[in-house]
Amino acid sequence: MPEALVVDFDFYALPGSDEDIQAAYRRFQMQCPDIFWTPRNGGHWVATRAEDILVMQKDHQRFSYRHITLPPMPEATPRQIPLELDPPEHAHYRRPLMQALQPGAVAKLERGVHDVAVETIERLVPLGGCEFVLDFAKVLPIHVFLRMVNLPLEDKDFLLPIAEDSVRGRDAQTRYKSMMAMGAYLQKWVTERREAPGDDLLTQIVNVEIGGQRISHEEAISYAALVLFGGLDTVAGMLSFFARHLATHDAHRREIVERLDDDAFLKRAIEELIRRHGMANTARVVTRDFEYKGVAFRAGDRLLPPNLLVGLDDRVNPDPLTVDFARQGGVHAAFGNGPHACPGAILARRELRIFLKEWLRRIPEFRIKPGAPPVMATGMVNGILKLELSWS
Repeated sequence: MPEALVVDFDFYALPGSDEDIQAAYRRFQMQCPDIFWTPRNGGHWVATRAEDILVMQKDHQRFSYRHITLPPMPEATPRQIPLELDPPEHAHYRRPLMQALQPGAVAKLERGVHDVAVETIERLVPLGGCEFVLDFAKVLPIHVFLRMVNLPLEDKDFLLPIAEDSVRGRDAQTRYKSMMAMGAYLQKWVTERREAPGDDLLTQIVNVEIGGQRISHEEAISYAALVLFGGLDTVAGMLSFFARHLATHDAHRREIVERLDDDAFLKRAIEELIRRHGMANTARVVTRDFEYKGVAFRAGDRLLPPNLLVGLDDRVNPDPLTVDFARQGGVHAAFGNGPHACPGAILARRELRIFLKEWLRRIPEFRIKPGAPPVMATGMVNGILKLELSWS
């Protein structure tokens, strides 16, 4: 390994991430080779530039999804279906999610999203403050998602810590235990939906047929677990990053307040905030020996191409750490690209839009509570664990 390509990079403990996670990643992007090796978390490559990350997101023949976590999970760990499948196998499992989350289906969910948002915000307004993550970010998307899969809303307090360990657990053992706990929880529900199918999303994914044959019970558990992990965390994290930014950038918040009914502007603002606040990381496995831009990859090498670094790359987005609602053509990969692009992106954008419109109509001025800095965490999915807000 050439010494010039070795960097001490631990994405679970990035210097400065307690203040701004994305800015912490950006510093490595500016200071390091475009592709470098770190001995941390089992040893893996890291790609830092949009051009290369986009190749790695789409080229499954050289960069496989078959192991997406770092450090690596135990060999006996069940595959996370469909995320740890490569095309064409991946497409058969993905189809039910795409159908359930296409624009027409999401439009039918919008009324419910709106009602949950309004009810939650109205309850918070007279309090003069809240812990945003617990009181809103982990209420809106999770209420909506648990309705989609028709699971008891009262189970969320049991499920959320499990999801937290899965997406931000720093070691393979923690993440493995969370997968097993989620699988144990789902046993009853998966059996029920396979024996007596309903019209919910959980029914659709646990009864997928491949070549005329229904997937096995074990595959159904794995598929359902992955969907739950995604539905319980991702949108909640993005809502929290949005709220933190608006609480600390008065001009941006007030500009959105003044233009809440300008749909074109609101769409651009949401996309710019998503670009600036990417979250997810999924690892790859190199499938064969080959050279890429002077880097000698070997079969079995692990690779991290962080989605968020696409949006932060100054080669495609000038002044990338600055949020600019007038930015034209902002490039990002917050929801991935290619065959594994996030099927929930349409619903996520809809929930973010409803949050901005309904929150800012009722709470146009708010800030981070003095003396209570946000608590943030990096990992396979970056997030905000605690965000104290206050308002008059």
